[in-house]
Parts: sequence; C-alpha cells; structure tokens
Amino acid sequence: MPYTVKEIFYTLQGEGQNAGRPAVFCRFSGCNLWTGRERDRHRAVCQFCDTDFIGVGPDGGRFADAAALAETVLSRWPSVHEGRAVGGRPLVVCTGGEPLLQLDADAIDALHARGFEVAVETNGTQPAPPGLDHICVSPKANAPLVLTAGTELKLVFPQQHPDAQPERFASLAFDVFLLQPMDTGDEAATRANTAAALAYCLAHPQWRLSLQTHKLLDIR
Repeated sequence: MPYTVKEIFYTLQGEGQNAGRPAVFCRFSGCNLWTGRERDRHRAVCQFCDTDFIGVGPDGGRFADAAALAETVLSRWPSVHEGRAVGGRPLVVCTGGEPLLQLDADAIDALHARGFEVAVETNGTQPAPPGLDHICVSPKANAPLVLTAGTELKLVFPQQHPDAQPERFASLAFDVFLLQPMDTGDEAATRANTAAALAYCLAHPQWRLSLQTHKLLDIR
C-alpha cells in the first residue's frame, strides 16, 4: 500500500520511557481526531495537538510501498552496514497525526529487516498491526479507546473531560503509566499543569511524570 508521510528525521526521543534515546521519527500525515487546520480546532475531538501533520513536508514523501518507506527511514540513521542500521539500538518512532491509519504489518516487517526496533505513538483508536516492539497510547477525551494494552499509556494532563481522568486508565494492561503536562502555549498555564501532574504522580505512585524534553532542549 502507499504511505503519505509528513516528515522523517533523526533526533532524540523527547518523551516517555525512551526519552533521550536516538531515533528516527517517521511522522505519518493525517489524523482521525482533527483535520490539522486551525479553523477546525474548536470542533475537533482533540483540541490541544501541537503538531503539524498535514500533507508532505520537505523531508517527508509519498511512498509507493513498504520497502521505499523503510529505505528512506534507513537513510536518516547515522550508521548503516549492509543495508541495516547499526550502532546502539536503532529505533524508529512512528507517529503522526495518527500513524495507525497507515502503518501496517508490511511496513513494520520492512523496518525490522533494516535493523530497527519499531515504536508507535498512537491515540489508541485504531487496532495495532502485529510486530510492533513498543506501543505508546495517548488517549483523548471523547475518543473510543481500542488499544487497551501496550508498553506505555501516556496521558496528557489535565484534560477536563471526565472520560480523560487518570483513574479511568489505571487498570489497563500497560507496563508504564505516564502523565505529561499539557503545553498550552501559555507559560504560566503550562507551569500550573506541570505542578498539577507532579502532585498527582506523588499522590498516585503508579504514575510517572513525562516531560517534553525536546522542547526543553530546543531540538526537533
């Protein structure tokens, strides 16, 4: 199947359990919870997204098949030997938008064949294809949660809707539970959200605090 990708770039993972780990980010275009256009934000299911996932950027592309996509991902990794990524633990993070609208078993197999562990960051509304090494689900209020098991559950906090409170998710089958303070774009509000998330984690030690370290470091 063809794939439409906004951008593919090499950086450090900024969030969650793999924070600080070198990775290639493969940001798929499109999402089922928001069009990505500001004029539609007020009626979107997810109204606090801070990511541009519309169309194809200068380092993205449209790929006819899984092999073409995987070769481009491989080209971003700094060390390649005999067609495979080498050095450390090569990681590709498939994100979006909503990557599971496009990411399939063929793409996962092609990325594995080129030496990558394959992680996905998803809103959890789509079923996951087989073969993923790391599943991070970030649930959103008013969105049906299909993926109820995985590696990390990362909840943006606070969300005011009663369906997006941490206690709703605490009994699900994830290895790690993370609270990530909502970045509103307003410094004072973001500091308040961080303080609230910190207090919740201290009171409920099942949860860990996840900061967006790429923003603190001013990296992509």
